[in-house]
Amino acid sequence: MDFSISKEDIVKALNFTLGVVEKRQTLPILSNVLLEVDESSLKLTATDLESEVSTTAIISNFKSGGKTTAPARKLSDLCRLLPDLSEIHFFLDGDILKIESGSGKYSISTLPSEDFPVFEKEETQSQINISSHNLKTLITKTAFAMGNQDWRHYLNGLYLLIDDKSISSVATDAHRLALASSSLNEAASETISGIVPRKSINEIGKLVGDESENVLIQLGHTSISVNISGTTFMSKLIEGKFPDHEQVIPFGESSTMIINRKDFSDSLSRVSVLSGGDHKGVRFITEKNTINISANNPEKERGEESLACSYGGESIDIAFNVNYFQEILSSLNSEEIEINFFGSERSCLITEPNNESLKYVCLLYTSDAADE
Repeated sequence: MDFSISKEDIVKALNFTLGVVEKRQTLPILSNVLLEVDESSLKLTATDLESEVSTTAIISNFKSGGKTTAPARKLSDLCRLLPDLSEIHFFLDGDILKIESGSGKYSISTLPSEDFPVFEKEETQSQINISSHNLKTLITKTAFAMGNQDWRHYLNGLYLLIDDKSISSVATDAHRLALASSSLNEAASETISGIVPRKSINEIGKLVGDESENVLIQLGHTSISVNISGTTFMSKLIEGKFPDHEQVIPFGESSTMIINRKDFSDSLSRVSVLSGGDHKGVRFITEKNTINISANNPEKERGEESLACSYGGESIDIAFNVNYFQEILSSLNSEEIEINFFGSERSCLITEPNNESLKYVCLLYTSDAADE
């Protein structure tokens, strides 16, 4: 193996791998990145056994091909700290990877490429094409509601549903639920779904941007593959059955409120300063064209504000965890939001006016829920 590559190209490629490489590994090889060189490109691959990312970079000079593995973070840190626009020369000397740039000479130990684990990809997968922007939206609008180390392991990920000509993402931690959907230009070959682990969703979110660039998603029964601009990310899916989210979304007769999102969020921030404990319960009382927001704590401190809104329904007295509510508000972009109340004993539905692609459910605040 003997080749040269620009600093910018290899640093960019290495950055894609670092999220998969674990900092603490029981298997030393999992701290390494696999380097494979041919006449025109360098391919880098990293895995943690649950997921794998591979990406390619164009090399500037080729003398001989080959493959090896080297510590990902050491390699990344070294290349990143070299001067900008540097040309970096890599070559193998036995089991040592030699690196030269300018007057600098560096040596990094390697492990045999034969020991690097191979991620098993499913042979049969349903595939769709979606824009990078739309996939980014599906993730950012819902991923915040995923469970985090929940004993119900199926909540610790993002549920993807590909159905006819749409793709939906759903997340819930049993306190709130977020749903986003996007249309597809072409119908999927079959209806299929899966739960993508939290870590994998975060890595996919880093790969996709706000551009209209095409993303190929291949979803199987046990794994998912996402390909964008020469970078492929693969992950195992979480085993288990995701909750029936349609049953969580309230329906039926409701009272609808339209309110300025920023004013509402700012008011919640101020009032919640005086809410008690770590779980931040805040009380809403609705009246005609007004919502009263209040909170108190065991020290008998209290905060209260009234906000103007558009509301003509029945008076509702209800409480929510303000942190969960605020995360929902932060994920929305519209100037005004629509809140549908279904009485004082049921969850509320939060949406953007005239936007059916986003739905959020916030469950009632109870002391029992706070103790979970």
